[in-house]
Amino acid sequence: MRRKSIDDLMCDSKSKPKTLGLFDLTIMGIGAIIGTGILVLTGIVAATDAGPAVIFSFLIAALASALIGLCYSELTTTIPSSGSAYVYSWITMGEQIAFFSGWTLVGVYITTTATVATGWTGYVDSFLRELGVHIPRILTADPFNGGLINLPAVIIVLLITLLLTRGMSESKTINNILVLVKLGIIILFIVVGALNINPSNWNPFLPFGVRGIFTGASTVFFSFLGFDALATSAEDCKNVQKNLPIAIIASLVISTIFYIVVSLVMTGDVKYNLLNVPEAMAFVLITIHHPGVAQVVSAGAILGILAVILAFIYAASNIAMSMSRGGFLPPSISKLSKKSHTPNKSLWMIGLITATCSGFFDIKTLATFANVGSLCIFFIISIAVILLRKQHPELKRSFKVPFGNVIPIASAVVCVILLFNLPGTAWLSYIGWLAIGAVLYFAYSKKHVIY
Repeated sequence: MRRKSIDDLMCDSKSKPKTLGLFDLTIMGIGAIIGTGILVLTGIVAATDAGPAVIFSFLIAALASALIGLCYSELTTTIPSSGSAYVYSWITMGEQIAFFSGWTLVGVYITTTATVATGWTGYVDSFLRELGVHIPRILTADPFNGGLINLPAVIIVLLITLLLTRGMSESKTINNILVLVKLGIIILFIVVGALNINPSNWNPFLPFGVRGIFTGASTVFFSFLGFDALATSAEDCKNVQKNLPIAIIASLVISTIFYIVVSLVMTGDVKYNLLNVPEAMAFVLITIHHPGVAQVVSAGAILGILAVILAFIYAASNIAMSMSRGGFLPPSISKLSKKSHTPNKSLWMIGLITATCSGFFDIKTLATFANVGSLCIFFIISIAVILLRKQHPELKRSFKVPFGNVIPIASAVVCVILLFNLPGTAWLSYIGWLAIGAVLYFAYSKKHVIY
């Protein structure tokens, strides 16, 4: 349970150039948050968990995320490092919790990215089907859903990884364009869908009861993981103490508004029980007889979802890079490319594992794993705020969570409540991931930790 000094953890952060301003950070946060949740999971959660009351599921998840976002803002401005919870837990809780925090984050980002890539295939398939092009199901579905491999998902993950290895300056420009395209097609969906709302589709509004709302909130919670991706970008930020907290809160507020409005329109246009499809927006538009708009939305979603994949592969590689610096992973993983100043070995390691998960695992399994892991991480973040204040009161805090320890404690309690609403299968897969991590820790990491 040895703790790391802040100076030692921060010593390598100056090696990366500062390329991300406030606009870039906010767009990255929105791009990461408004992704799989709004384009893929909204319909699935409405159909299987919450019904039209899915708006309350998103609202609960957003409120919980706001509490956690405030905690992140204090930590990232106090300790601007790319390691996120891995760094904060090592400073406040010790080596072992730090390792498993980092290992959990890597797993969460990999499964989240794979979930998004799987949903991306649904939009590609829908778009091409409307053009009369049919990809064999054996190449668009995982083995758990009657296919051989989700080949489009595998290909797009590898292409995004290749883009990231060219450097963050080039990647951020493409990311900003993709996010703006995505926001445009979401607004188009809202405008067209709002004209076709049938209020009778909202009845019953609570088909699965109040418990369904909380189950839905637990399922969609990882959709808000985007602000953790922002926390991992601290080393690339210009004026991190000012820009990062603003970007975290702004991206949360804007994304929540979009989630609620889209959920209302979607369940108002089509009966909730028909929405159990990964390309829900396109499905709704086709159902209400707007196939042309559905094609535009599908095309926009195909481009927009790429921004989510980019943000999460980038975040996962930063975590792996930070763990490598600390000795938990081989040192070569943290080596930066001389040309692009990016951790290319880390990027390719994450990209290849993510591509494998995208090709061979089903979307529900991936999403529920990501939820358990992210909630555990957010619990650690909440506790870390309290511990860091006690252990290092001398640190300069450009942003401090108001009302003392009330908000960090409330944040931790919310995480525990949502964790209890997740299925046992999600816990089993997460425990399996921790078991693999334990083997790595005792076989390699424990002997190579750097102090």
